Amino acid sequence: MSEEIRVKNTGLRGVTVADSAVSFIDGEKGVLIYRGYRIEDLADRSTFMETVYLLLFGILPSIEHLEAFTQQVKGLRQVPEYVFESMRHWPKNARPMDVLQACVPLLSMKETHSDAMDRPTCINRSIALIAQMPTLVAAWHRIRTNQPILAPDPSLDHAANFLWMLQGKKPDAATARDLDVCLILHADHTFNASTFAAREVVSTRASLYAGVSAALGALSGSLHGGANAKVMEMLLKLENEPDIEGWVTAQLQRGEVIMGMGHAIYKTGDPRAVYLKKMGQRLGEQTGGKWAAISQKIEETALAIFASQGKTTILPNVDFNSAPVYYLMGIPMDLMTPIFAISRVAGWCAHIIEEQFADVQGKPALYRPQAQYVGEYCGLMGCEYSPMDKRK
Repeated sequence: MSEEIRVKNTGLRGVTVADSAVSFIDGEKGVLIYRGYRIEDLADRSTFMETVYLLLFGILPSIEHLEAFTQQVKGLRQVPEYVFESMRHWPKNARPMDVLQACVPLLSMKETHSDAMDRPTCINRSIALIAQMPTLVAAWHRIRTNQPILAPDPSLDHAANFLWMLQGKKPDAATARDLDVCLILHADHTFNASTFAAREVVSTRASLYAGVSAALGALSGSLHGGANAKVMEMLLKLENEPDIEGWVTAQLQRGEVIMGMGHAIYKTGDPRAVYLKKMGQRLGEQTGGKWAAISQKIEETALAIFASQGKTTILPNVDFNSAPVYYLMGIPMDLMTPIFAISRVAGWCAHIIEEQFADVQGKPALYRPQAQYVGEYCGLMGCEYSPMDKRK
C-alpha cells in the first residue's frame, strides 16, 4: 500500500449548491447586489440598519418600520452579565475571533428552546445577534486592556455606538458614517466560505447560533476574513521601506503573494474596494497617515507587473483597502476581522433563515456533497488486515 495518497480539492468552485434570493455577484462586470439593489446605491444612500432590514425581510422599510426596527436593535444591544463574567476568566492574549466564536454558544444558553425553527423566532434571534455582536467585540477589547466595559449608548447608531464602546469616546459624524458604509459593504457576499459554513450547518436543523458560530470559525481564516489583518501587517512592515516598488517586484519574483491582491470571483474589480480606497485616501489626508500612499504604490507596481504578464484579472480586493481604513480609525489590527463579523452576521442570518425554510421536494435540504474516493481499493471486500507483527 502507498504511504502517501495525493488528493485534489476543487473547493466546490463552479458548483451550484442552492438557490438564494439574498445577494448576487457578477464577477465579470464587477457587480454586487443585495436583494436586487446595487451595492453602490446602498453605500451612497442607505444606512447599515436599513441594509440589515433589507437583508432580513427582503424589502426596503418605510420610515416607520425602519424607526421601529432601529429601536428594536438598540434595545437588544446589552449582553447577559454571565457572558461578561465568563470572558473575564479567559486568557487576555486570546485571539478576538476565537473569543467571538466562543461567545455565540454562550448566548444560546439563555434560550429555553435554542433549536426552535419557526420563522419569527429565527428572525428575532437574528436581530438580537446583530445587535449584540458589537457589544461582544468591544467588551473583549476593554477586558483584555483592563478597562471597564462600557454600556451601549441608545442615542448612537450602530457604527457610532460600537466605536464608543470600544474607544470610550463618541466619534465624529464623518468617522461614524465611514464605518457605517464599511458595514454596508461587508454585509453579504453570496456563498463565500463563512456563509456556506453557516448554511451547511443549519441544513442539519442545527440552531441559528450553531450556524453563526461555524461562520465565525470560517471567517477567522487568513484566506477569508483574516486577510485584512494580513494586509495591515504588510503595510506596517513597509512603513519605512524606501523602495516600495523594489519590494513588490522582489516579492513577486520569488513567487510570493501580495496580500489583498486578487479575488476568486471579481475579474474586473471589486465594487466595494472602490469605496474603501477613496475612504482611505480621505482619512489619510485628514490624519496624516501614510498607509493610503503606501497602498497606492503597492497597487500601481503590482498591477504593472501583472499586466506585463497578462494577468489583468488580479486586482485589489476589499481586504486590501479596508485594512488601512480601519487602522486610521484607531481600530486595533486584530479587531479588523471581528468588525467584518459585526457586519457579515446580517448576511449570515439572512442566509440561515433562507436555508432553514428551504426544502427539496418537501424534505429538508440537508447538504450532503459527494467525494471522489482516491484511496486504497482492494475490491468490495476491502484490503486484507495484517496482524501488527506481520506489517513492514
